[in-house]
Amino acid sequence: MGMTDPIADMLTRIRNANRGRFKSADVSMSRMNVSIADVLKKAGYISGYDTKKEDGGRETLRIYLKYHDGKQSIITDIQRVSRPGRRVYVKGEKIPRVLNGYGTAILSTSRGIVTDKEARELNIGGEILCNVW
Repeated sequence: MGMTDPIADMLTRIRNANRGRFKSADVSMSRMNVSIADVLKKAGYISGYDTKKEDGGRETLRIYLKYHDGKQSIITDIQRVSRPGRRVYVKGEKIPRVLNGYGTAILSTSRGIVTDKEARELNIGGEILCNVW
């Protein structure tokens, strides 16, 4: 049986690994997950990511988490906003601010996966995938 929401699965694995103080989290490989990991790296929430091949031939995405002084996690929380049962779309001028600008919203736009700040600069809207702070 296939997975209904691979993005929510990725975010949950990151959240659980972060709370358990793990160095990395393994998630399923997809172009969308790689794009989200790339945005998280550019925003400074994770230290990096790479792909690895398992024995069965499947590829997984390993996300390396980031901590202050090795103790306090950079990601306080990560939440899925738009989901398969309820999609959330916004226009370019109505993109909400996460924690008055301290957090980051990740959007899927016609220009690809971008942060809320980049979407405001480009004045393009899209689907809000998740909020990170």
